Amino acid sequence: MLNRIQPNISTLSRIFCLAWISFSLFSLNVHGQDSNDLQSIQQQIKIKQAELDRQLAEAKKLQDSLQKAELKIATTAKSLNSTQESLRDNQQQQKSLLAKQQEYLAALEQQKSALAAQIRSAYMTGNYDFAKMLLNQQDAANFERTIVYYQYLNKARKAEIDSFNLLVKELQSVNAQLIDKQKELEDLKSRQVKQQKSLAAQQVERENTLSRLRSSIQSDELKIAQLQINEKNLMDAIARAQAQVEAKQNISLTGLNALKGKLLMPAKGQLRKMFGRFRQGQIKWKGIVIYGSVGSPVVAIHDAKVLYSDWLRGFGLVTVLDHGNGYMSLYGHNQALLKQAGETVSAGESIALLGQSGGQSRPNLYFEIRHKGKPVNPTSWLDL
Repeated sequence: MLNRIQPNISTLSRIFCLAWISFSLFSLNVHGQDSNDLQSIQQQIKIKQAELDRQLAEAKKLQDSLQKAELKIATTAKSLNSTQESLRDNQQQQKSLLAKQQEYLAALEQQKSALAAQIRSAYMTGNYDFAKMLLNQQDAANFERTIVYYQYLNKARKAEIDSFNLLVKELQSVNAQLIDKQKELEDLKSRQVKQQKSLAAQQVERENTLSRLRSSIQSDELKIAQLQINEKNLMDAIARAQAQVEAKQNISLTGLNALKGKLLMPAKGQLRKMFGRFRQGQIKWKGIVIYGSVGSPVVAIHDAKVLYSDWLRGFGLVTVLDHGNGYMSLYGHNQALLKQAGETVSAGESIALLGQSGGQSRPNLYFEIRHKGKPVNPTSWLDL
């Protein structure tokens, strides 16, 4: 995984302080304040800068705590998803075994009927005593025919009995498998309950951390600073990931040029077209949001290689896919990531579980498409 990018919080805070200085000096010139007032303003600037630095540092600590809480949730959610898949597989296997059990039971009934018919046939052929026939061979032709018939009947009966015994063994095997699958099912259900309880407790921990984080970021200056830090972290992470994988590129990716308006939706849910709108101050949205259900699949919009797969401040658990020819797609706010950096994925393949990581208040997928690093409007590319 990539190392976390540590933002220079003092640089950002000084930007806001410079703006505050400009306003203060303008006020000073207008009102003709003396040197004492200038010293007072300078002291206030120092206090303001120190407070901004303190608040950003506190927000950084809380972001680290949020990261730990959300990574715990991701691990548990991924395990829970695996358990649920095993449950579905187990139930399907039991269904197949039950169908096979019914087939064997029906076949056994047919075998019983066939054996009964042969016994009746043997009885109806007459009172042939094999020992008497050997001693009394007055009618040689009749004796020969009877012997042939007995041999045929015995072979047929033996074949039916062998088939019957084989069916009994197979039925016993199926019954044993059903018992094992039922025990496995009970174990899986028990594991599922434990994972669900653990997930609920971890979500409470996350909410407490998130509440403290929101309380620490109240001013517009701090909100803008956070967004700038988040964007810088994203660009740095993508650049470093690209540098690491470019030398290992061993698949042919054709980009998205021919697929405008035809790409798969990355998730099911309510779409919010926010690309290009102002988000905070002069910072604009660079993607869209799809509100959906926690744990629902997030899929690759097209064939790609996983460029980045990790937790990133402001975006939560993020997957970035490289589609070739400078095209990338970004999937943020996930509950869990199902693919690792370097893996290849196909269009429609599940790459993550939808969630609300990165400090989100409701489950959603944050989605971007970028071409040569520049964000493009995803709604023009997706098959809506």
